[in-house]
Amino acid sequence: MTSNVDLPIPVPVPDVPGADAGYEGLPDRSDLTALQRLTVDASAVADIGLRTAIASLVGASMLPTVAKSIVRRSDLHRERSNLEFYAELAARRDPTASFPAPTDVPAVTTRPANPVAQYLAHGNVENLRFESSFVPVNPDMRKQWTRLERNNVVWAQHWRHDDGPRPTLCVIHGFMGSPYLFNGLFFSLPWFYKTGYDVLLYTLPFHGRRAERGSPFSGYGFFSQGMAGFAETMGQAVHDFRSVVNWLRDTGVDRIALTGMSLGGYTSALVASADDRLEAVIPNVPVVTPESTFDEWWPANKLIEMGRKFGTIGRDESAAASAYHCALNYEPLVPRDRRLIITGLGDRLAPPEQAQALWEHWDRCALHWFPGNHILHVSQPEYLRRINRFLRPVMWD
Repeated sequence: MTSNVDLPIPVPVPDVPGADAGYEGLPDRSDLTALQRLTVDASAVADIGLRTAIASLVGASMLPTVAKSIVRRSDLHRERSNLEFYAELAARRDPTASFPAPTDVPAVTTRPANPVAQYLAHGNVENLRFESSFVPVNPDMRKQWTRLERNNVVWAQHWRHDDGPRPTLCVIHGFMGSPYLFNGLFFSLPWFYKTGYDVLLYTLPFHGRRAERGSPFSGYGFFSQGMAGFAETMGQAVHDFRSVVNWLRDTGVDRIALTGMSLGGYTSALVASADDRLEAVIPNVPVVTPESTFDEWWPANKLIEMGRKFGTIGRDESAAASAYHCALNYEPLVPRDRRLIITGLGDRLAPPEQAQALWEHWDRCALHWFPGNHILHVSQPEYLRRINRFLRPVMWD
């Protein structure tokens, strides 16, 4: 199926073109035009302010756990033991051990989405929910997880055609970026829907309706439970999305592609290492190595440094544990010609060097760059068309 539907521009942005990377990777600064260099520099400066704001919220999330670990040595010993558990598991490099597959099709309940969503899609839009079957891989974290009532209910929004099921494009949002309306507009999902796809927007743990009561903002729980909590949250993100895939397949969907932005890009790359049922995967401005990312995010990096100092947890120990939920630790299960990475040269939240590291690990698959930053996706219509050309052969032919 093809379509001549014009691609709308969700947010007015300068039309400064990007390009696919060559065999050597992302372009050198000298390879850019004067306008591209100016755009990269300006967007990088703007991104630093956004990075500081997000890092402040991440730091606020971490502060209670870090403070308790400093004051209560029993908490510190527990955290060190947990880090050793994830480091040992990561060293196996076995995604079946790290991310056990859900065995059942979830019992999904649906209800019509709000009129705004219906208007945006100009089609059938439903909100989905089901009880998560996730059990932490670390036995010491299981009691803690049973208390997370709201987080353990999975939510998603499904845009479907009357004559479905159809090939389905799944989207995972970034940190704090869970509103369906925002993601629908940012990714031009009405356009993808009009070209023939069904669309599913998946809500990450601790975001949106999954945020626990008392959370000061969507996503707070992602980083408020220490490094062990972050590890299990990523495990749950993968598990619950695979449950969604189970449900889609059970309803007759035979072709599923996955894209995600930022933290959603990190998650999508990890899913592609754990599940072989994806037709294609497209991490967009992905975080790839959060350990190094947090070290650059002021003021969160100062809090992490303090936690390491008083907790006597070395950076190497921390990095070894973080490898558990890093896509660089596992081989991708999606074929090389069905992987596409999108990155912004002016991105300072998830610097393009991280996307290039994933590109190297993924056998130098397709890599598209634009001269904007983490939020300002300059020439976005160009890369959305690039995504559409990339997906068509594997989703429809």
